[in-house]
Amino acid sequence: MKQIHFKLREGEEFITLIQLLKAVSVAETGALAQILVTQGQVKRNNVTEYRKRAKIVWGEVIETLGVEIITE
Repeated sequence: MKQIHFKLREGEEFITLIQLLKAVSVAETGALAQILVTQGQVKRNNVTEYRKRAKIVWGEVIETLGVEIITE
């Protein structure tokens, strides 16, 4: 599984799930990111996440399409 380390911007406490998927180029568009989430293809800390606007914070692990995203 490919790993991507994503660093939150200085002063930001979170990034929404669909923004994260776009930022690391797992999803080319917001619409594609939303489809991945609503179809249950995204896991957050080993639990399927269905909330498109879930707030992803430091230390969480997101998995989808053979990619593991670690927020820092």
